[in-house]
Amino acid sequence: MSTREVKMIVLSTDDLDESIRFYTETLGFPLKFRDGDHFAALDGGTITLALATPLDHPIPGQVVVGIKTADVDADAAAVDASGGAIARAAYNDAHERRAVGYDSQGNGLVFYSPLAR
Repeated sequence: MSTREVKMIVLSTDDLDESIRFYTETLGFPLKFRDGDHFAALDGGTITLALATPLDHPIPGQVVVGIKTADVDADAAAVDASGGAIARAAYNDAHERRAVGYDSQGNGLVFYSPLAR
């Protein structure tokens, strides 16, 4: 079994209220939570659909695949060694350890692992 799971797709928005309205009212995705005026998570079934303004988006303006992993640092190193690139090395934020990068074709990736509480 893989230690990695695609768990999130992050979309850019400049108007969080409008994006939430569109995805909840037009498409019927339930709102899981909202963090101020910069981030919201919608229930997409097995994958979270995240809406983020430039303040909280890992690569503003680009669709980013969120990969939950057991080892953020090792996965970031593997991407860097295999033709991808790391835009932001592994770091801890308030909730998780994460690294932001690109695959070998320039597609955005964010690796994350919840911090131990």
